Amino acid sequence: MTGSRDRIPPLDLAPEIDALWEELSAAALRVLRSGQYVLGPEVEAFEREAAERLDVRHAVGLNSGTDALVIGLRALGIGPGDEVVTTPFSYFATAEAVTLVGAIPVFADIDAESFNLDPAAAAEVVTDRTRALIPVHLFGRPAEMEELAGLARRRGVAVLEDCAQSFGAATGGRATGAIGDAGAFSFYPTKNLGAAGDGGLLTTDDDGVAEAARMLRTHGERTRYANEKIGYNSRLDALQAALLRVKLARIDEANEGRRRAAARYGMLLADVPGVETPEVTDGHVFHQYTVRVRGSRRDAVRARMDEAGVATMVYYPVPIHRLPVYREAYREVSLPTAEAAAGEVLSLPIWPEIGSGAQERVAEALAAAVAAG
Repeated sequence: MTGSRDRIPPLDLAPEIDALWEELSAAALRVLRSGQYVLGPEVEAFEREAAERLDVRHAVGLNSGTDALVIGLRALGIGPGDEVVTTPFSYFATAEAVTLVGAIPVFADIDAESFNLDPAAAAEVVTDRTRALIPVHLFGRPAEMEELAGLARRRGVAVLEDCAQSFGAATGGRATGAIGDAGAFSFYPTKNLGAAGDGGLLTTDDDGVAEAARMLRTHGERTRYANEKIGYNSRLDALQAALLRVKLARIDEANEGRRRAAARYGMLLADVPGVETPEVTDGHVFHQYTVRVRGSRRDAVRARMDEAGVATMVYYPVPIHRLPVYREAYREVSLPTAEAAAGEVLSLPIWPEIGSGAQERVAEALAAAVAAG
């Protein structure tokens, strides 16, 4: 029973909103008074500022992270019959985007510690039909980009980074989204850099990819009523861009708050038997703080924590190749590391301003739930 204590949610956006309320309100009113609500100068300003923050030549504002993946693939020339190697341990949209452009997702297993695409496993499934790799920087931890980029160069294939959970993360001195041929970002409200609705971004240093993405987001046209391709209505709206500009100025501070929380969890959970905690590596921005609960106890532990007033999440309970939409096509595919992780991962409450008291309650609830067997 929770008693009189407040329930701890997986994520609390209120502290950020409260701290930025005046600036967010002013930004929203600025857009409302401007009369320019789709693309326009507000979006252009956000694109410039995001490109500068990520150190890329181009940032193209889009309607969602899923659209960023779809448009990114098409802008890179990926289409029907092409194979795209990616991870089975991600949100469905990663593979869905591949299928939506007519290409074929090819799943490779993950690294057991990072949960990211295993470069050695990816190398084993690359064929002459492979045209791209999509590594996912899962939970805010950068994938092994040096190895994956090297694989892509050797095989002459493109790299589209799925950066939905990693804005501000970095590896090898470069931001995620600035390492591959293009990067796809989501600004869903729960993300490290979150909008007040859907939003997305495609980043690239390639002028041709950027031009293609800008055409595709506006029905395949460069100029009005001169449509050259079948495209999409995938334009970032000005209100979201204005709110994102306010938050972008503080993304490093917010990510550092997540890293501090992650380090605190590491200390609090160090002696809990059967629970494996993530390493606080350089460049990891902890979109989620995800532990492994060994021994087929994850669901029971989660239920006990819920009874104690601590909400948790499971990302992801079913690997993509085992989802109903893909199950038949990939029935012969065995990816044991991803399949094992799906039964053991548990994401604990985390946000930049989470207090030490709340984290202590989470740790106590987890330890008690594990001890209960």
